Amino acid sequence: MTILRGGLIQMGLKGTTDMPATAITKMMIDAHVPLIEQAGEAGVQVLSFQEVFSQPYFCPSQDVKWYDAVEPIPDGPTVRLMQDYAKKYEMVIVVPMYEQTGVTGVYYNTAAVIDADGTYLGKYRKTHIPEVAGFWEKFYFKPGKSDWPVFNTRYCKLGVYICYDRHFPEGWRALALNGAEYIVNPSATVAGLSEYLWKLEQPAAAVANGCWIGAINRVGREMPWNIGEFYGQSYFVNPRGQIEKIASRDKDELIIHDMDMGMVREVRNLWQFFRDRRPETYGILTDQG
Repeated sequence: MTILRGGLIQMGLKGTTDMPATAITKMMIDAHVPLIEQAGEAGVQVLSFQEVFSQPYFCPSQDVKWYDAVEPIPDGPTVRLMQDYAKKYEMVIVVPMYEQTGVTGVYYNTAAVIDADGTYLGKYRKTHIPEVAGFWEKFYFKPGKSDWPVFNTRYCKLGVYICYDRHFPEGWRALALNGAEYIVNPSATVAGLSEYLWKLEQPAAAVANGCWIGAINRVGREMPWNIGEFYGQSYFVNPRGQIEKIASRDKDELIIHDMDMGMVREVRNLWQFFRDRRPETYGILTDQG
């Protein structure tokens, strides 16, 4: 039996939204460091943070101030710091960030993936970008086109999907078909209709694709934006759709869980969803734009 020890960190905003974006980055990283070290000392093998982990969820606003939060990947200070921690603790780290590119004004909602020896393996850019009241993400993020990368880390084949992506089953399936055994979904999602879906969609995706999923959310309210409360409840769900460990609703927290990776092969052999797919009949999914 192969066991993968996973870790998820959920956290509320440190500082205030009237501070410079760069100052918030420092405060958020400083708050994460003790939990990163705790994860490393506990033998966590794959650690992931929440969506755009070093900033508030600034998308209720349309303010160019937040463009100052961008950093290059992998050559920025946050990725380099996380490479040091990954190497120190021999721990894969998924780092969701606001990504700077070589073109001013073209920025992405991205997760960098660092292997257990500190090597930068690559990144996933959020594919589906919402644009509704309170979630003006297109003001900040260009849609990614990452071709569903699966990262061959030291410990597992790892996929990343980000927040709003989770509502689209196609990406989960693409990652699984590319070999993902464990998929993390860093999120920033608030109470309301989504709280019911939070414990519905990702377990369903885990069943449909025979994989483990780690779902990460932030906690608390971020003023002055009145979009509601981030409700935490980060969790691990197994390939049968059972939530095996879940975090609190309102606390900064590292949760650690040992995942039986043998379940991936067992479930895929039992429920032959990949064998019984009929992709030649699915043209309507791509023909209708």
